Amino acid sequence: MTELTELDGAVGDPPEHYGNPVGEQRALASGRAVVLVPRGVVTVSGPDRLSWLDSLTSQRLTGLQPGESAETLLLDPTGRIEHVMRVLDDGETAYLLVEPEEAEPLAAWLARMRFTLRVEVADATDRFAVFGTLGAAEGVEPAAPAGIRLVWEDPWRAVVAGGHQYALTAEHPGAEWSYRELLVEREALADASAAAVERGVAGTVALEALRIAAWRPRFATEVDERSIPHELDWLRSAVHLTKGCYRGQETVAKVHNLGHPPRRLVLLQLDGAVPAPGAEVLLGETVVGRVTSAAMHHEQGPIALAVVKRSVNPSASLVVLVDDLPVAAAQELIVPPEAGATADIPRIPRLGSRR
Repeated sequence: MTELTELDGAVGDPPEHYGNPVGEQRALASGRAVVLVPRGVVTVSGPDRLSWLDSLTSQRLTGLQPGESAETLLLDPTGRIEHVMRVLDDGETAYLLVEPEEAEPLAAWLARMRFTLRVEVADATDRFAVFGTLGAAEGVEPAAPAGIRLVWEDPWRAVVAGGHQYALTAEHPGAEWSYRELLVEREALADASAAAVERGVAGTVALEALRIAAWRPRFATEVDERSIPHELDWLRSAVHLTKGCYRGQETVAKVHNLGHPPRRLVLLQLDGAVPAPGAEVLLGETVVGRVTSAAMHHEQGPIALAVVKRSVNPSASLVVLVDDLPVAAAQELIVPPEAGATADIPRIPRLGSRR
């Protein structure tokens, strides 16, 4: 229970909304509101922390300066996504912000991988609350245990150094995504909640709608047991293509340089209804994908992110089932069917084949 759950109209803990999801969304989009975000926090301290995390995950972290932010992925040996980490370092400790259910297994896995390195891993979820905002980090005061304010800034706004964007649009909607997260000590949560109310509060439903409109993937919604980073355009913010070896790197390089991701992320503009996550996406009578997250956007109306087969024609008219009723869905291309194969290596004709 938090102070914000006791406000009039609050639904859920942390609050999904306070009775006016669309109005809260407008306030959040304009930078006037903050959101209490469900987040797990894993800390990694010790002099080897950044080089160690760099060796395990997809992003280059060795040059991360105190106060700088990054995003990185822990992949399995076949390149599938196991964990997504938002990384903030204060010069003494690296803070890994993850989905709440990720914190315990991630901390346990990292602890097993320490060997003789000078690192200490802890699940600090009980120590911190996290607030999200699309405005300046004002009003709610973040923790600063080493003299650096713990504010994580989302790198999704632009392609990071060493990254790659598959989306072909001239103006990526993520360019307007000025999102950041503030870590607050639990013992200071009452003061932070009071400051949030004074500034303006929004629920997680509002944040989800804006995230979807920014084409921003999320572990809890867009990732399943088969997901690789290319399918979600996650090379944009969480992968460094030229850094040293890490688990799953071979798949990342092979798909990016020589192959194509088997599925692709799309934004769906829906005709009048918001589907549930997991709803089937149909081309004719054939299931070609599933909705991963959906919301009512304050300007665009019903929208959704969906993962569909790579072979689906980008101009095809799709249908999403909402309460067993078909709802028309128009695609906005995020990951195009031709994504990957950037090395442009010509195929050698097979012996005896005709050209």
